Amino acid sequence: MNLYQKYGVTSLKVLEHAILIIITIATITAIGQEVMHVIDMRRVSLADLLLLFIYLEVLAMVANYAESGKLPVRMPIYIAIVALARYLILDMKSMDDWRIIAIAASTLMLASTVIIIRIGQLKFPYPKLPSEKKRQANEAEPD
Repeated sequence: MNLYQKYGVTSLKVLEHAILIIITIATITAIGQEVMHVIDMRRVSLADLLLLFIYLEVLAMVANYAESGKLPVRMPIYIAIVALARYLILDMKSMDDWRIIAIAASTLMLASTVIIIRIGQLKFPYPKLPSEKKRQANEAEPD
């Protein structure tokens, strides 16, 4: 690897970590704002709980990505499902029938996608990387 590639990869990793920190700070700030909103209103609604759950999923996704360096496709889909449920709960009274059906169909399609992805992961797993094989071999050796 030449010098430019080395610094390019290092720069991208630093930028990636900086953006993860920004996302984490923004999510924690949003959680604080939502908690303050609940305290001000002195009432917790289902919409508030679902919004907090979305924030929790975002934090879990950031933690997972920071820990493993991989972003499971299912996590953003879970967030989308909860966001659609929240949207449906909040605005159902003002929606026409076709919009409700479209949102329900979209949620069903996303849930089906999660199932298909999970089945695919179980039936057709990715081959292990050499670094993962070495790590597993080291863990399996007796002390």
